[in-house]
Amino acid sequence: MTDESTTDPRGKVTELIRDAGVCMFTTTSLDGRLVSRPMALQEAEFDGELWFFAYADSAKVRQLRVNPEVNLSFSDQKRQSWVSVSGTAREGFDRAKAEQLWSPLLKAWFPDGVDTAGLTLVTVHATSAEYWDYPSGRVVSLLGIARVLVTGKPPGGDNRQVDY
Repeated sequence: MTDESTTDPRGKVTELIRDAGVCMFTTTSLDGRLVSRPMALQEAEFDGELWFFAYADSAKVRQLRVNPEVNLSFSDQKRQSWVSVSGTAREGFDRAKAEQLWSPLLKAWFPDGVDTAGLTLVTVHATSAEYWDYPSGRVVSLLGIARVLVTGKPPGGDNRQVDY
């Protein structure tokens, strides 16, 4: 953990989502249900916008066109950290940005690379985030639970809300 991330809440959010790498991307279906699916984050530096690859005709893209409000939930069980990001999504293909963000691992879902038919980018502009970061390790977690049972106080850790 860097000194900057411990004093700057936005830096901490960036660090935690970078470490997690994959989120549950939640949209609202056309009939009003919340729908979540795993999505891999494409840009590690978080300046308030998060980028994802998708197919333009996918359900998630159709859903965000109707209701662009989304939530992204990141979890890193090894580190014992969680981040929830609320924001507004938009989709559109920008070839230069797609080439900048492209990773060879994406070929499994988009076999023709940035030339894959129907490929689009989803950008989420964060409006707020909340994170929980606890000391990692099974022994530390067990000690935290023991502390709760003995003292009645919640386990130590870092929980902050961040506005963008």
